Formats: sequence, C-alpha cells, structure tokens
Amino acid sequence: MRTLIVSLFMMLSLCDQSFCQTSDSIFIERVLREAPAKAGTLHFARLFLGCPYVAHTLEVNYVDTFQQKENDRHETLIVNTRELDCTTLVENVVALTICHQQGKYLFRDFCQTLQTLRYRQGIMDEYPSRLHYFTDWIVDKQAMGIVKEVQKEDKPFTALQTINVNYMSRHPQSYSALRVHPEFVKQIAAQEQVLKGMSFRYIPKAEVSNTSRLREVIKDGDILAITCSKSGLDIAHLGFAVWHKDGLHLLNASSIHHKVVEEPMTLRQYLYKHPTHTGIRVIRLVEQ
Repeated sequence: MRTLIVSLFMMLSLCDQSFCQTSDSIFIERVLREAPAKAGTLHFARLFLGCPYVAHTLEVNYVDTFQQKENDRHETLIVNTRELDCTTLVENVVALTICHQQGKYLFRDFCQTLQTLRYRQGIMDEYPSRLHYFTDWIVDKQAMGIVKEVQKEDKPFTALQTINVNYMSRHPQSYSALRVHPEFVKQIAAQEQVLKGMSFRYIPKAEVSNTSRLREVIKDGDILAITCSKSGLDIAHLGFAVWHKDGLHLLNASSIHHKVVEEPMTLRQYLYKHPTHTGIRVIRLVEQ
C-alpha cells in the first residue's frame, strides 16, 4: 500500500510539472507493464483505437499564456493520451515503444522520452524548439539515432520531394502561440529556410499497391508520412502501416472518423480520395 501511495504521489508531482491528468500517467505505466516482450509500434498504436480525434491539443499552453501569464514564453510538456491528432498519436506510440525497448516503465521515463521526440535535440525551451514540420522531425530524430527514413534508388521510390515549407511563417494567425508571441515568427521562418531545398525520395501514390515488392519495403508499424502538394507544407498526415490481405492500410488519428482507426479502405484508395496527397515517406523506429 505504501508503494502504491508513493507511486501515485510521484505521478501527481510529474503532472504538476507537465500538463496532464493523473489518468494519463496511470494509463502509461499500465500499458508499459502489460506489454508483451516483443511489442512494437503497432501493438501500442492499437491501444489507442477509438480514442477521440482532437486537434491542437498541444496549444493549450498558449491559450493559458494568453489569458493568464502573457509574458511566459516557455513551453510546458503536454501529455494527453485521451485526445489525439495524427502527430500526437505518433509521438505517444513511439515514446511508449522506446520505453518498452529500454525496459523503462515509469511515467517520468515516458515524459523524458516524449520530450526527446517532440523537441529539437530533445531540449524543450520556447515554442520554436518544438519540431513543427515533420520533415524537421525526421531529420532531427534520424540525427539522434532514433529513427531511419527508408529510401531506395529504385521502385517503388520513384518520386522526389524537394522541401519548400513556409506555411507557418506566412499564416501566423493560424497558430495561437504565434498570435500571442509574434516575435517567434522570425525564428520559425529561419527554421523553414534550413529545410528549404532538402530532397527525399518517396513512394508516389500510383506505386502504393498490393505487391510483394511493397510488402518487402514497408513493414507493419512503420510510420507513414503522407506527402502533399499544398503550398508551403511538406506532410499532410501521419499514421502507421498495417498490412491486410487486400493491401496496405493506415492506422491513424482521423479527423474524418473523429477517432483513432485502422482505415477500412486501403491506403491507395485513401490517397486517391485526397487530390493533394501525392504519396508516402516511410520512417522506421531504430531499435533502442
């Protein structure tokens, strides 16, 4: 009983230091303790099936900032396993998987891992320290040895994406943090310039089909980043690869279904329903 009380006290203390609910910490520690030995990203992703889709859950810090403490420029680590968008689903699942691989089962371990994933080189400072463009996330986490982007010189990687992101700096009114702190826009624009001109091979949607070659290239649980033609953006959506008999599907936090789902349609069908979706980049977690 004393051990349980101490554990709950530590969880509450951590929730005071981050932005979370006690239910988040209880959920995290339970699923880490109960995970089978060989659990990977797909195991943890499926634990979130049915979880409500909610956009902008990371911006609650800046709503509070605007209303209560306008001069506070520093981030708070947001932990929310109850409401997810496509990015926070990926972050939570990858953080759980890394903790499991490393034999770490405490909520504080999860928080440290989540911070490492969400921020440039794992250092949380002001809003621009968060990795806002997913290409930036891939580059930073690959440099840290956490993930590897799968790219090949032949099929199905027959297309090249050249990065030219500027959406955030051109639409600061769309971001609560940039409305509260317009001085951050210059830093965001500088980060966009660093990414500009980088190129990555990807699989165009015409090549996303139920072939033995694609099954060799993409593994269950790989992170799939959907490339797009929308001006100023690099990635439109994120999810996890799931192979079914009829082909590749996407497990994602869906704004269409309003929850986390394994899409009933194939990924090929999904991509062709969205004219601005051009294909997929494939990112794989490196075993820690």
